[in-house]
Formats: sequence, structure tokens, C-alpha cells
Amino acid sequence: MDTDWKNVDEVARFLGERLGSPPHVLAVLGSGLGGMAAGLDDARSISTREVPGWPASTVAGHAGKLHRGRIGNVEMLVQEGRVHLYEGYAAAEVVRPIRAAIAWGARTIVLTNAAGAVNPALRPGELMVVEDHLNLTGENPLVGPNDEARGPRFPDMSAVYDPSLRALTLDKAGDVGVTLRTGVYAGLRGPSYETPAEVRMLAALGAHAVGMSTVLEAVAARHMGARVLGVSCISNLAAGLCATPQTHAEVQAVAARAADDLARLLAAMAVAMGGRT
Repeated sequence: MDTDWKNVDEVARFLGERLGSPPHVLAVLGSGLGGMAAGLDDARSISTREVPGWPASTVAGHAGKLHRGRIGNVEMLVQEGRVHLYEGYAAAEVVRPIRAAIAWGARTIVLTNAAGAVNPALRPGELMVVEDHLNLTGENPLVGPNDEARGPRFPDMSAVYDPSLRALTLDKAGDVGVTLRTGVYAGLRGPSYETPAEVRMLAALGAHAVGMSTVLEAVAARHMGARVLGVSCISNLAAGLCATPQTHAEVQAVAARAADDLARLLAAMAVAMGGRT
């Protein structure tokens, strides 16, 4: 774990040197959801390939770019793309960007993702605020020696996703005309999509949507004391709920159409938050 934290600190130092003062908020954009970056004022952008120790994404729809700018009075870092366990990365590598942003100074983390609907009441193109999650990846980024200076050995996870941020999101959705649902997100390792039997299992466990990201990042962020907001774009109906095969191209296409709604929603939230992040 000592080596992992050294990598985190090196990334944080590099971001400070290249992008200046730390942001209030880090927003991580999932598959096809990169449109929010266009709404930043005074934006400076770099490729994540330039950042020493930053894990490189191998997945279509994950651009691998960082944008530092403002929305209203809120200083933002927008991360286009992330890495996943299924790419062969260890849990510590998956959460390194989140940890580095917090070590740099970010206090609020917005995690977005494209997710399949487990609950048939959710429709492709809708947005769902995550109220809780099921970590079914078989991994936890906190395994190994703990550095008490970073966070407690046994962090409380009774409110991983900040209730006040969730309430603000629901309030602002009405202001900008975005339909917003709430639900539980199940995070699986991937990369294969779920079978119909697995989807029925997830529904029985209480999941409303399923994806292959977010849960490890949320755990790591809470461990370090950051506030977390999760927003899923429902990109497709999960296996057994639709008659057509699931494809990554479909996920990207639906997420891209919903990206404008997500960008308007997060911009309205940023203005509402002001400097209270």
C-alpha cells in the first residue's frame, strides 16, 4: 500500500504543477458521457497519458482527458474516462485518480456511469441518482495495510452517497427539466454482460441498475472523507428485460444522447453549490 500512496501523491503533485490550484469538485464521466467538459469556463485540458502513474483506459468511449475549469463559482476537474477491473487493473490502480484528486484538494466527487436497467420501470436515456450500491466485484480498494493519515481502517459506509447532495440533485433536476430517478447501483467486475438469471438475482438483492464501475471509487472517496454523488445514465435494459442482444455501441449511443441532460443537471448543481463544496 505504501507504493500505491506514493503513486497517488506523485499524480496529485503533477496535477497541481500542470493545472494549478485544486478543484472543489471532481466529476468522473462514464461511457459516452463526455459532453459536460464543454460547459467549463476558463478550461485547461491535458491528456491523462501525460500524467505519470495515471492508468490508461483501453475502452472505447473513455477519452482519457482531464479538464480544469469553472462552472459558476465552483472550481471543477472533469475526468473523461476511467479504468476498470476488467481491463486487468488492480483495485488500487482503479481508484488512483480519485485518490489523487482528493489528495490534491478536491472535497466532492461526482461519479457518473452508464448502467443497465435491472428494474424495468427504468427506461434507456433516463438518469438515476444513486442512493446506495452493492459492491459485487469481489474487490475492495482498502484491502492491505491502512494509512490512518488518509482514512480509518474501518470506514463507515452507511451513507456512501451524500444525502444532501442527492437532495440538491433531485431539486435542481426539476429546475432544468430533467427526469430523475433514484435507486441502488450494483457494481460487477465484468466485462461480460449479465445473464438473465443474474439480473433476476440482482433484482432480488435490491438493485435497480447494474454496471462495471463506480463502487470502488465511491469506497475510496469515502475512506478519504470526500462527499460522493453518483448518477447513472440508464443506457439499456438488462438481459431478460429486452429481446435484443446488449452491445457496447448501444450503451455509448444512448449515453451520448443523455449527456446533454447530465451536463445541464451538473451545471445547475454547481451553481447552486457555489463555494459550499
